[in-house]
Amino acid sequence: MRCIGRLGLMVGCLVMLAVVSEAQTAGGGRMVIENVDHYRVMEPCCEGVRVVLKALGDEYTPAYLQGISGAAFRIAGICPCAPTSSSGGPWPTALLKRLGYEYTEQHLADDAKDPKLGPNTLAMIAKVKDSIRAGRPVLVWHAFTSAEWDVVAGYDDVEGVFLGRGSYAGLEGYAKAKQDRAREAVNICPAFGAIFVGERTGKFDAHAAEIAAVKEAVRHAHDQLNVDKLGGGKWVMLEGLRAYDRWAEKFKDPGAQRELGDAYCFGIYRSTHRAAGQFLRQIAPHFPEADEVLVRAAREFNAEAVTLDKAEALVGWDSPAQDAARNEKLWPILSKARDHYAAGIALLEQALPLMK
Repeated sequence: MRCIGRLGLMVGCLVMLAVVSEAQTAGGGRMVIENVDHYRVMEPCCEGVRVVLKALGDEYTPAYLQGISGAAFRIAGICPCAPTSSSGGPWPTALLKRLGYEYTEQHLADDAKDPKLGPNTLAMIAKVKDSIRAGRPVLVWHAFTSAEWDVVAGYDDVEGVFLGRGSYAGLEGYAKAKQDRAREAVNICPAFGAIFVGERTGKFDAHAAEIAAVKEAVRHAHDQLNVDKLGGGKWVMLEGLRAYDRWAEKFKDPGAQRELGDAYCFGIYRSTHRAAGQFLRQIAPHFPEADEVLVRAAREFNAEAVTLDKAEALVGWDSPAQDAARNEKLWPILSKARDHYAAGIALLEQALPLMK
């Protein structure tokens, strides 16, 4: 289901306002929008958009937004920043534009290093609270997780905290962190601040977006970014199949270490690529001539995710940093997963001419 429609939006808004109003009467400088959904895909940029839109009454499946944003088909790095900074990768504002939503941003970069709260940080905190009082959750960078877009759904001035959701925070009860935490992102990356989702004033062309998503998946998989710089002694970011190849090749070395980026990317890509299969199954009926090929591609992406699941103890957060025996088990799994990804992309190439 792409959208619940105008009536659903009206009902959702009335319910949300009632929840916020009730919370406000409790007083004490605390306001919480209840029952904001948690993240269903471990993904740092666009799953938060879905969570916000659902709270506003515009509901999409997690896989659908992962698909049309492009997040479902991407792999880069492998490094800790790859899921948020690969070339042309998914970003909340790009997805909001595609869906027809207005938005405003509050950047923190120019005062994030100030030992005192600077004007941008104070303005962001105030605007977030205003938005919560209006029943509208806010996307805030580094609110609860590390250098990801999180969803702030409430605040408590007595404790001085925001409350909400993140890709690995607030999966049950709301996460909480101090209200100025977003400015601390500058220690590892830009302090992007907050994105405030406005009204939907544009038209979402789902048909065009679905075709564009498949085209981008194929383009990204064959991206040759920085390939000409390989062998120069300096690490470079790779995209798509080239990144996957290097990831598997790395662990053929008995001395290779499992690094932060390996564990982080593993968690994200097995989740987003599983969503890729779900997305393709969802859109397949929209393209009768390509239906069968898209379903076959979906099977490959699901098989990739299932294969990656087998590597959790070998490359996940609890795996050893260095273990030659582990490496011997790990690289064939990554290589097999890569082959499923490549097969899925090849089928998408076959499907594209049939998607009309």
